Amino acid sequence: MFAAQRPNTLCEAFQRTAEIDPDAIALRTPGGTQTLTWAQYAAQVRKIAAGLAGLGVTRGDTVSLMMSNRVEFYPLEVGAQHVGATSFSVYNTLPATDLAHVFDNAGTKVVFCEAQYVERIRASGVPIEYIVCIDGAPDGTLTVDDLSARAPDDFDFESTWRAVQSDDVVTLIYTSGTTGRPKGVEMTHANILSEAYGMAEVLDVEFGDRATSYLPTAHIADRLMGLYLQEVFGTQVTAVADIRAVAAALPDVRPTVWGAVPRVWEKLKAAVEFAVANEVDEAKRAALQWALSVGGRKAASLLAHEQVPDDVAAEWATADQLVLSKLREKLGLDLVRWAVSGAAPIPKETLGFFVGIGIPMTELWGMSELSCVATVSHPREVKLGTVGRPLAGLECRIAEDGELLVRGPLVMKGYRKEPAKTAEAIDAEGWLHTGDIGHIDDDGYLTIVDRKKELIINAAGKNMSPANIEKAIKAACPLIGVVIAIGDGRAYNTALVVLDAESAAPYAAQRGLPDASASALAADPELLSQIAAGIAKGNNELARVEQIKRFSVLPTFWEPGGDEITLTMKLKRRPIITKYAAEIEALYASEAGPSVHEP
Repeated sequence: MFAAQRPNTLCEAFQRTAEIDPDAIALRTPGGTQTLTWAQYAAQVRKIAAGLAGLGVTRGDTVSLMMSNRVEFYPLEVGAQHVGATSFSVYNTLPATDLAHVFDNAGTKVVFCEAQYVERIRASGVPIEYIVCIDGAPDGTLTVDDLSARAPDDFDFESTWRAVQSDDVVTLIYTSGTTGRPKGVEMTHANILSEAYGMAEVLDVEFGDRATSYLPTAHIADRLMGLYLQEVFGTQVTAVADIRAVAAALPDVRPTVWGAVPRVWEKLKAAVEFAVANEVDEAKRAALQWALSVGGRKAASLLAHEQVPDDVAAEWATADQLVLSKLREKLGLDLVRWAVSGAAPIPKETLGFFVGIGIPMTELWGMSELSCVATVSHPREVKLGTVGRPLAGLECRIAEDGELLVRGPLVMKGYRKEPAKTAEAIDAEGWLHTGDIGHIDDDGYLTIVDRKKELIINAAGKNMSPANIEKAIKAACPLIGVVIAIGDGRAYNTALVVLDAESAAPYAAQRGLPDASASALAADPELLSQIAAGIAKGNNELARVEQIKRFSVLPTFWEPGGDEITLTMKLKRRPIITKYAAEIEALYASEAGPSVHEP
């Protein structure tokens, strides 16, 4: 499926891809209200590259992008690549102080942005040479047309992009910042090409495959699935501006390859279950419930790594023909050849649900320092509960203390302007110390236990994975948006619970409550009872020592990028424990509550 000789840079890959079918749609928005063919895309890339050259942007300069998921992003990003620039996205929600750190560390020369962000960019205090607005022209900024007008008459596009080298830094990914200021992960053209081809050797990718872009483009997962796989293999990308609209967009897109973080999968599962429970036609409801139960039995065997019994397989085939195939079509996932979950552990109940309804799904593992995906297996070879096997050319081994070490072509060039931290992460033999505790079985499948520094060691010296505890609890209770397990040095485990912000208003309306605020709902007896029942149900999936004994529902919602969770939805455990020290201590007081009882 690949060319005889792989391209050396993403620029070369893009130029090859754009020539395959120039009239095919490369980029679109839901409903096709905005589209861009490969010919139009390539022409805009040439135009942007020429304009950037006119601003004096050359190999090694840095271009930043700050905008929502939109079609306009792609020619800007790829155009910057074609002059040899390092181009990367920043999260739109970053305050000016955080923008200052990112822009300064990156050495940003030009920012492409929406007009609404100009004031915040300037408030960062970093002296940016040029701000180019894609939707207006506030004073002191350029429009995209202004940029194009700066193109030199003698600009040689061909020789410029061909001068880009495989070891040039193509992008920066700023880490989550769970333990300090985000570090800028430098990735080269060679890194990304190794990633794309390694992925495609396991999960086939074809020209014209349909995908979506809905995670922030600063997230490496969106850059890989939306941008880089498109440049290399020619996927058609639908840009969904609001992540909350992605489920509604799927029936329009009907993706053939698709990925999501666990929280998106969890919400899709909850939506299906809600729709089934509220189906007014009794016959339809009974048919759906039967089909889902059959899917559950099939998934149970697969999760246990056992052969699906013949009678279950036969009944599932009938359920698929009559019900499940129609359910997948309604979701918009009926044409998916493979779907992935990554960025965080997915509850086995969620994974099993989608496998049970017939979606070819697999879980993967990776990190920014490894160009995104490091291990994955095709759904037909998946061992559910593991994150697959290493991509081609990648070595993995487990250190004496259980930490996963990785070496190979996906390992980053380093952290931007931080040689000491780079040396801490990558040892003299080239092994990246991932910080994850893992296990590799006899067949080469990797299981991730948890972050090395986040393991709970209770008062009796028992090691536990908080992530394992948390995903069991969340899987059992859709009302929970975030849960953090507490228990380090303690006699038993407790939890801080934060409600799901999107479920708050529907829950309040259903219960006839006048106030859907976090503080009001956290005091609602019925909700507390449901949370307690959900935690008790989740506890049934855990060893006794892991179980949550007491919990507190906090009267607040946690926003990505706030004090408690990162923009990539990772828990800032240490800051949380410090900020909510009083609430945690109260859970260990003699008269604490509420307690969790068996349902």
